[in-house]
Amino acid sequence: MAVGVFDSGLGGLTVLDACQKRLPDVPFVYFGDNAHAPYGVRDADDIYNLTTAAVERLWAAGCDLVILACNTASAAALRRMQESWIPRDKRVLGVFVPLIEALTERQWGDNSPPREVSVKHVALFATPATVRSRAFQRELAFRAIGVDVEAQACGGVVDAIEEGDMILAEALVRSHVEALQRKMPTPDAAILGCTHYPIMQEAFQDALGADVKVFSQANLVAESLADYLTRRPEMLGSGTETIYLTTGDPNKVSNRATQFLRRKVQFVKA
Repeated sequence: MAVGVFDSGLGGLTVLDACQKRLPDVPFVYFGDNAHAPYGVRDADDIYNLTTAAVERLWAAGCDLVILACNTASAAALRRMQESWIPRDKRVLGVFVPLIEALTERQWGDNSPPREVSVKHVALFATPATVRSRAFQRELAFRAIGVDVEAQACGGVVDAIEEGDMILAEALVRSHVEALQRKMPTPDAAILGCTHYPIMQEAFQDALGADVKVFSQANLVAESLADYLTRRPEMLGSGTETIYLTTGDPNKVSNRATQFLRRKVQFVKA
């Protein structure tokens, strides 16, 4: 009955942690492709090939349902996967849907015409690949009108987090916020469009100011997953234990993960 959670590195642990707290009886298999992180600087074909290989590994571990806890993979690969690759008895879900639902205050199945929403000026902080894809803007446009989105590609932040250099990560966050504010001085809301970024949420909030509502994805994805499994319990796979897989150095990744989650996490080689 396991659910798979995939990320290019450690960022998806923010989603995994929220999902485990929301669904304590469900085993999860986490796959971090640390050997190839970050994905945000790769091209779309490369991201697609790495993502499909990771999802196949999670299917092999008994996870019929896989969450792409990676905005870059969700933006650059998911649509192509859903159109031509995923078998009928499997599901792969991205992390954009719960975020768009929260921002527009409407359910994903609501197919009424786009309408005005309370936020008008949205700052999007994401990896270069996610910004290039314009996937967030495309999905938002289906559901909302009159929303100005200013995207800021946050180069270097994921690398710094993966290396555990939080001083550098915080400095980069402030630099990227300043760069965005030169283009959009007073956003109403900010989207942390990478699952690594909630680790730096306090730094983003501090740099943006208390008046800006910051949306991050972990709790939104966890609630959405709980709702999905209530509606589709048959998508719980055959896996029975929680496992942490990595393509990187298991000891190094385990140490970083333990620091992030503040509890012991032991990765094994994927």
